[in-house]
Amino acid sequence: MTAWVIALLAGGATGILSAFGIGGGSLLLIYLTSFAALDQHQAQGINLLYFLPAAAAALPAHHKNGLLEKKAILPAIFAGLAAAGLAAWISTGLDTRLLRKLFGLFLLYVGITQLVQRDDR
Repeated sequence: MTAWVIALLAGGATGILSAFGIGGGSLLLIYLTSFAALDQHQAQGINLLYFLPAAAAALPAHHKNGLLEKKAILPAIFAGLAAAGLAAWISTGLDTRLLRKLFGLFLLYVGITQLVQRDDR
């Protein structure tokens, strides 16, 4: 029962972060691999399924507030679909330990750039 409540809280927290556009899916991957003890490949699949309804729920608010750059939508969708398909195909052939290390390096890079980035707005 406790695991179910923790999973519910993790999903809710990452959903809020996803709606803000700040990487809730990345945090969900950390939860699934580190705390729920799922394999990296399983966590990636769950994360992809999680993202679809989370994005669909957040999209109307972003559209209503004029936050969608219409000229960039289709190119971004097509490039994202191609890159996601290719990366998913490649990742299924990679060792889980390597995937975890690559993901960890990615998180370190993002964290460091967020710490040192100046906000000129």
